[in-house]
Amino acid sequence: MNQHELLAQEWTTLQNNHEWHERSALLIKLAAVALCAGAWVAEQRPWLPGALTVLLWLQEAILKTWQTRLADRLMAIEATFQRTASGGDAPFQLHSQWHARRHGLAGLLAGYGRSALRPTVAFPYALLLVLILAPAF
Repeated sequence: MNQHELLAQEWTTLQNNHEWHERSALLIKLAAVALCAGAWVAEQRPWLPGALTVLLWLQEAILKTWQTRLADRLMAIEATFQRTASGGDAPFQLHSQWHARRHGLAGLLAGYGRSALRPTVAFPYALLLVLILAPAF
């Protein structure tokens, strides 16, 4: 294997791990929401779910720190492909292109809002909110 093939293989492995970290962080968030909802329904004292929420928050922070290390290496590999590209787009530029097109916090929040309003995303949540809030009106 030549250097580009090895870097492509490394990029793919790191990208898969990067996405795994993202899914794991989402599961930690969902666990925290379920924990708090369960504690609220069970009318538990707030110190136990509060302490467990802090523990989950710290666990996600550790996970995201590892993910950042992967992202740093992904960016380095992408820079190598960018430097050696001959005409046209360089391969393996997912993170580099996203980073170059970032629009700050406001742009990120606007993007989240646009995604939330897509019918395929909004469908179950909008319906659930209608069902939950309908008796209140």
